[in-house]
Amino acid sequence: MIVSVDARSSVPPYEQVRSSLADQINDGRLAVGTKLPTVRQLAADVGIAPNTIARAYRELEEAGLIETRGRAGSFVSSSGDESRRLARDAASTYAATCRALGISSSEALAIAKAALDVT
Repeated sequence: MIVSVDARSSVPPYEQVRSSLADQINDGRLAVGTKLPTVRQLAADVGIAPNTIARAYRELEEAGLIETRGRAGSFVSSSGDESRRLARDAASTYAATCRALGISSSEALAIAKAALDVT
């Protein structure tokens, strides 16, 4: 099984699935071109509703980490590398802006976490 869901976690199930798959894609455990399980199959494997998996897949697709090829299924996308590059570029720009404004690293991180809605 490529993901698991902790029912006792305060993190919503779709986010557990999304973040687990994103981590595996970003660190290369799921290589470009890897076919992902169908929404129904992964939902059955994990024991949650198919709509929950569909939401995770939708968010991964919006982030450019996976692509859906109709009836052929969902695959790890090569554009994920481009998404990460764009994110790194944006982070570098943000860091330069914060330095220019005299904002400390800890305050800049707090601002970024708030913007990402991370606690």
